Amino acid sequence: MKRKSLQFLPFIFGLIVTLLVSNLSLSLPPTSNEILWDTYGVPHIYSKDTSSLFYSFGWAQMQSHGNLILRLYGQARGRAAEYWGEKYTESDRWVLTMGVPDRARSWYDAQNSNFRKDLDAFAAGINAYAREHGDLIDDEVEVVLPIKGEDLLAHEQRILNFQFVVNESSAESLTKNLAGEGKTLGSNAWAIAPSRSTSGNAMLLANPHLPWSDFFLWYEAHLNAPGMNAYGATLVGIPVLAIAFNDNLGWTHTVNTHDGWDAYKLTLVDGGYRFDGKVEPFQTQEFDLKVKQNDSSLRSEKLLVRRSIHGPIVTEKDGKALALRVVGLDRPGVLEQWWDMARATNFAEFETALKRVQLPMFTVMYADRFGHIMHLFNGQVPVRSQGDFKYWSGVIPGDTSATLWTKMHPYQDLPRVVDPASGWLQNANDPPWTTTFPVAIAANNYPPYMAPRGPMYFRAQRSAKMLDEDKQISFEEMIEYKHSTRMELADRILDDLIPAARKYGDKLARQAADVLAAWDRFADAESRGAVLFSFWFEDTDFNSMFSIPWNENSPRTTPDGLADPQSAAKLLSTAAAKVMAAYGKLDVAWGDVYRLRSHRVDLPANGGAGGLGIFRVLNFTSEPDGRFKSIDGDSFVAAIEFSQPVRAMALTSYGNSTQPNSVHSGDQLPLFARKKLRPVWRSRREILDHLASRQVL
Repeated sequence: MKRKSLQFLPFIFGLIVTLLVSNLSLSLPPTSNEILWDTYGVPHIYSKDTSSLFYSFGWAQMQSHGNLILRLYGQARGRAAEYWGEKYTESDRWVLTMGVPDRARSWYDAQNSNFRKDLDAFAAGINAYAREHGDLIDDEVEVVLPIKGEDLLAHEQRILNFQFVVNESSAESLTKNLAGEGKTLGSNAWAIAPSRSTSGNAMLLANPHLPWSDFFLWYEAHLNAPGMNAYGATLVGIPVLAIAFNDNLGWTHTVNTHDGWDAYKLTLVDGGYRFDGKVEPFQTQEFDLKVKQNDSSLRSEKLLVRRSIHGPIVTEKDGKALALRVVGLDRPGVLEQWWDMARATNFAEFETALKRVQLPMFTVMYADRFGHIMHLFNGQVPVRSQGDFKYWSGVIPGDTSATLWTKMHPYQDLPRVVDPASGWLQNANDPPWTTTFPVAIAANNYPPYMAPRGPMYFRAQRSAKMLDEDKQISFEEMIEYKHSTRMELADRILDDLIPAARKYGDKLARQAADVLAAWDRFADAESRGAVLFSFWFEDTDFNSMFSIPWNENSPRTTPDGLADPQSAAKLLSTAAAKVMAAYGKLDVAWGDVYRLRSHRVDLPANGGAGGLGIFRVLNFTSEPDGRFKSIDGDSFVAAIEFSQPVRAMALTSYGNSTQPNSVHSGDQLPLFARKKLRPVWRSRREILDHLASRQVL
C-alpha cells in the first residue's frame, strides 16, 4: 500500500505545479490578447498592442450586443430597409439625405494611418466573432457582414451629428411649425475639488440619462494595452470609450445647451434658389432606395437629394424650402480624440486633446489625482454675425451670405471653469453660467448665441443645492446624493398648494392635501404622495404655474409661488380622482405604480422625471396593467475618487448585454432598485477574484 501510494506522488506533484503555473499565468500580464469577463459581464481586455486591443474590443462588443451592433451599422449605411423592410425606410431617407455613408468613406480616408488600422482591427474583431459564433447571431442581421472600418465612422456620425446635434424629430418639428425641439436627452455631472472632499482627493460623478434602447445604450469596459489603462463606457458600436477614467484623471459628458444646427429658409427660383441676388443651382444626388417586401423581394424607389450652400433640403412647400446646416461634418477626428483623452496622464495632455475640438457637442466635466477640476462648455459653435440663441433656434433667412456661417469658435473661446473657488462644479443640462456658485463665468462675456441665458431648471437647482450645502463631501455621501429622489418642485410649491387645496378645493382635494402634507417629498419606492403630486404636475402648464418667474439674478430660488391657487386646487382634485380610479387610494406607494421591468425582473422603482426637480432621473411609459415601466434616465453611473489607488463604483442600469438569453440583461436592476452601485474592479487580482470566464484571442 505504501509503495502504491508513492507511485501517485509524481502525478500529484505535477498537478500542483500545473495549477500553480496556471494561476500564475492568469496573474501575470498577458503575452497574447485576452478578455477576462467579470461576474457582471464587463470585459477586462488585456492586449499586447493597440491594434490587438481594438480587435478584442470589437469581439467583446459582439459577444455582448452582436445583434444590436449589426442592426445599427446597417442603419448607418442607409440600407436598413433593404435588409429588414418598410419600417426602416424613413431612417434610410434621413441617413442618405444627410450624406452619412459617403461622408463616412471620406472620413475613413482622412484618418491617421495608424488609427485607421485600429478601426480596421475593431471591425476585424466583429467579423471574427461572427465567423466563430454565427449560431449566436440572428440570421436576419448577418446580411450586414462583413463590417468595414468606414461602418464605424458612419455609425458614429449618425449618432453624434444626426441624433444628438440634430435628429429627424427636431428637423421635422421645424418644418411643421418653424420651431420645436427634438428628443430630450440629459445627464448629471459633478466634479469635486480636494478642498470640498473629506479625503482631500478630487472626485468625479458621471451620470448620463439616455433611453434604455437602440443606439443610446452604454457598454461598460476596461481597456489595457501599452500606454492605455482606462475604464468607462461607450455607446454600443463605438470603438473607443466616450466616458472614462484612468489612474490619473477622468471625464464625463452631459448634453449641453448647444446650437450646432440651423434651418435656413430658401426661395425657390427656376429649379434653383435665390442667394445674394443670384439664382444658384442645387447639387443633386439620386439614390436607389431598396425596400425589402414580405416575400423577400426588393421594391425600389428613387430618392433625389438636393443640396444647397447651406446643406441638404429637408422639405419644400409653396415655393420655399428648408435646408439644414450641421456642425462637425468636416471634422473626422472624434474617435481618435476620445482615444487620446483616455491615454492622457495629466491635465495638460488632456487639454491638448480637447483643443482639437473634434467632438461636435457635449459638456466635459473633468477631475484628476492632482486636484484639478474643470467644466468645459465643449462643442463646435459657429461664429455667427448676428442674433442671440433664440434667434438661431428658429428659421434663418437663407437668401443672403450674411447669415451663412463657415467658421467655428476655437477652444479658447468656449466657456470654461478650472479649479473654482467654490471647490465644486455641476452640470444638469443647464447653461454654463450656473455650473458653480459664486458664478465663475458671466454670460455677458460671450456672444449671445453661444448658449441661452437660462433658465436653471429644478434638477440643476437641486444638483447645485446638494453640492453647495455640504462643505465636506465623502465618497459615500456623493453616491448617496447621486441617488437622491427629492423633488425640488415639491419643496418649491407644496407650501402654497396644500393651503390652496384646503381653502379652495372640494372634499377630494382636501383629502389630497392631507396626503401631500404627510408625504416625505421623495420619489422613493415607499414614498406615499409622490404619485399624486406627479399626476397633478402632468396636468399643469409649467410656463404659467408660478407667480414669480425664473430670474437669472436668483437662479437657485426661482421660479416660485403659485400664480393661480384656485386653479391649482381644482387640478389637484382632478389628479386625485385619476389616482383613486387607477389604484384605489390616494397614498399609493411610488414603487407600486412605477416599475423596473426587464425580461426576468419586475421591481419597484425609485426616481422620476427631471422636470420634477429629481436628481435621480427615470422616465416611464404606461403598461397595460396601469403601471409604468422605466424606459430611460439613469443609464451608466460612475462615482470616482482619485485616491491612490483610484476608488470607483459603477452601475449600468439595464445590464451589459442585450443578446438573447444573456444573464447580464437586466442583472443590475436589483442593485438599481436598492440605490446601490457595484465596485469597479481594475486590478488584475480583483478581476480574477470575480472572474466569470476567460477568452484568449
